[in-house]
Amino acid sequence: MNHLKLWLLINTFFITIITTQTLLAQNQIPTTLDGPFKPVTRRFDPSLRRGSDDLPMNHPRLKKNATSNFPEQISLAISSPTSMWVSWVTGEAQIGSDVIPLDPASVASEVWYGKESGKYASRGKGNSTVYTQLYPFEGLSNYTSGIIHHVRIDGLEPGTKYFYKCGDSSIPAMSEEHVFETLPLPSPNAYPHRIAIIGDLGLTSNSSTTIDHVIVNDPSMILMVGDLTYANQYLTTGGKGAPCYSCAFPDAPIRETYQPRWDGWGRFMEPLISSSPMMVIEGNHEIEPQVSGITFKSYLTRYAVPSEESGSNSNFYYSFDAGGIHFVMLGAYVDYNSTGAQYSWLKQDLNQVDRAKTPWLVAAWHPPWYNSYSSHYQEFECMRQEMEALLYQYRVDIVFSGHVHAYERMNRVYNYTLDPCGPVYITVGDGGNIEKVDVDHADEPGNCPSAGDNIPEFGGVCHINFSSGPAEGKFCWDKQPEWSAFRESSFGHGILEVVNSTYALWTWHRNQDIYKDDSHGDQIYVVRQPELCIASTLEGSGKPEDGGGLTNEAADLLARWTRFAASIEMLTVAVIWTSFY
Repeated sequence: MNHLKLWLLINTFFITIITTQTLLAQNQIPTTLDGPFKPVTRRFDPSLRRGSDDLPMNHPRLKKNATSNFPEQISLAISSPTSMWVSWVTGEAQIGSDVIPLDPASVASEVWYGKESGKYASRGKGNSTVYTQLYPFEGLSNYTSGIIHHVRIDGLEPGTKYFYKCGDSSIPAMSEEHVFETLPLPSPNAYPHRIAIIGDLGLTSNSSTTIDHVIVNDPSMILMVGDLTYANQYLTTGGKGAPCYSCAFPDAPIRETYQPRWDGWGRFMEPLISSSPMMVIEGNHEIEPQVSGITFKSYLTRYAVPSEESGSNSNFYYSFDAGGIHFVMLGAYVDYNSTGAQYSWLKQDLNQVDRAKTPWLVAAWHPPWYNSYSSHYQEFECMRQEMEALLYQYRVDIVFSGHVHAYERMNRVYNYTLDPCGPVYITVGDGGNIEKVDVDHADEPGNCPSAGDNIPEFGGVCHINFSSGPAEGKFCWDKQPEWSAFRESSFGHGILEVVNSTYALWTWHRNQDIYKDDSHGDQIYVVRQPELCIASTLEGSGKPEDGGGLTNEAADLLARWTRFAASIEMLTVAVIWTSFY
């Protein structure tokens, strides 16, 4: 009888293995190791609207609910692995011909925080400021902001939940209690739970669906890859949008920006970014020119970023760590030339990355370098030519961008050539903004832009004809480019879940799937191959993964997997042996 029991157990064990393997095969998520993939296009669903109107300023998610000097528009941003920026706004913004700035010193900047609800063992103090947006043209309204507060709280423990209030206790005017959880320290074995990637969000009904969907996915942090509010065309276009602003308004003396939209956006985002840190980078809609050539005033004043902490001393570009990931946020609307300050900083920052501590290297900026849509096609080719080789040299793993209002994921590519060591470029400029989703592809008949189209709002024009491959001698391909793995015209957002030092799950969530269980528009495991793609740096001593055969990381990973497999085998034998007796 015991022999029969043993036979049944062994039989059940192998049936289970076969069944599991079958299920995995049926539901297998592809990996980049399976690529390069044959290009796929999923057409725009004609049953959906290409866009929606802006939410009005009296919408419940945009209107002001705080009174007097109580905090509103509360947000978080990572400062370092053990510190966090807390930002908020108090007082009344003003808009009109004659505006008088508030006195920032009239309200203090305090944060109370601790590990238990209602018990705040630590206090932090910071700085406050105001800004103005001025127009010397008749019919355009000036603006001065409420008081914007930034406080850096230090001494935080990794992976720990903190409760906090912010405001001025002397008035008293403190916020309600909020809570956040710190990220893990840099380590190849610890990563944020989920990272949301959002681009070109705006303030429309589609934007609302995007943020509702993000909140359901419960991210540990958010990457906002430019074009936040679209305040710079709200009033002028009547909240309806204009795909080509200069075409629609050729006589406009300046591109007006209706600054109260920034306040509305801060309120709209607060439920998410008061508990999950948001890391921003500027897009073209943040330029917002005003008198005396002043630009980016809203972007530079409202949101804190770790510029000093990362040595850039510029809010236009910076870096930070989140567990075993090193993020590099680059500016496309400031000097990116190889002789400039940003390039010099980037080179130094990349050279200091220790891939033994932060195996993953992720970059983000607003306009994509690889893009097969007609919109913004080859618009930032100059930036690519200046910076791509440096990012490839240091083996950047993934690049996120926005700008194009659609989704596109590339095969691994370098210099328009398929390359197993090139980054995976992903465009997520589909947050839901007023300008509607892009549907035209440059490789389709009649959609190839002319040389005079897609002129960048900063930098030069470097449009090129391809010098090799199927599109040799042409400005546009006549079919979906081989480096474009998948593209779809839908609004949505992305979630990055890093599993370990070599595997990360990327999922693109479409807005129309928000009410469907376990549904997504695109999903793939991005797999690093450190033993194949050894960083080709000539500087530094061992910061990138050095090699000759297996790297230390790869050898350690192989050893751990061998030990794991052996332990599973021994456990199986033990279970069968125990059952037998």
